[in-house]
Amino acid sequence: MALVMYLYPKCGTCRKAKKYLEEHGVSFTEKNIVEESPSREQLAEMVAKSGLPVQKFFNTSGMKYRELGLSKKLKGMSDDEKLDLLASDGMLIKRPITTDGEKVTVGFREETFADTWVK
Repeated sequence: MALVMYLYPKCGTCRKAKKYLEEHGVSFTEKNIVEESPSREQLAEMVAKSGLPVQKFFNTSGMKYRELGLSKKLKGMSDDEKLDLLASDGMLIKRPITTDGEKVTVGFREETFADTWVK
């Protein structure tokens, strides 16, 4: 699978991540996380391959997260319920999510991108 980055075009972190890959000659397909949100199955697979807990996939600084009061609600939810919630609205997902089908990174840290995506 080619590298895919789920991003939100107005997100500054997403723009930095995109610029970083472009500057390092890494080709990728861009998907708008709101218009082409990953499915529940895709999210479950990304969570499994990332080695991260489902909570790390939530955009905790987003308005939608705060509106829904998820900081309190997530603790009592199962992973299945969390995945259902993430799949229901792309704005709840932390971005960018970058994957090649085997590896997954959530958010953008230059060191992580260098180690994971820049060969």
